[in-house]
Amino acid sequence: MITVKSTYSGGLRTNSVHVKSGNTYITDAPVDNNGKGETFSPTDTVATALGTCMMTVMAIAGEKKGIDMDGMHLETQKIMVADPKRRISELKMDFYWDNCPLDDDQKVWLKDVGLNCPVALSLSDNLKQNITFHF
Repeated sequence: MITVKSTYSGGLRTNSVHVKSGNTYITDAPVDNNGKGETFSPTDTVATALGTCMMTVMAIAGEKKGIDMDGMHLETQKIMVADPKRRISELKMDFYWDNCPLDDDQKVWLKDVGLNCPVALSLSDNLKQNITFHF
């Protein structure tokens, strides 16, 4: 079954539709690569996918143990390089969870769940994942 349908819209933009839900999003080439930078670039979506996948699997695991993870948030910095070819070289992510109710063992467990999310395990070993948890 098809998951996503994407169309090139011109002007270095794409439009993607999630087939099951009908939800859409647009990507735009970044300013430093001939685009307008008016919305997420394709590489921004990779950065977003990693962080949201980590948060999602942590929340799934937390809910199974009765842990309310409301309030967890993250900030992501995407670092691009052009040598030898243009690519994402590093994703720096800082997870924050103020007033985290977990003990040290639970924190270790939860961090491990996030670090082993499907997106993290699917990305190339050449992409440095610099993840810091502030809880």
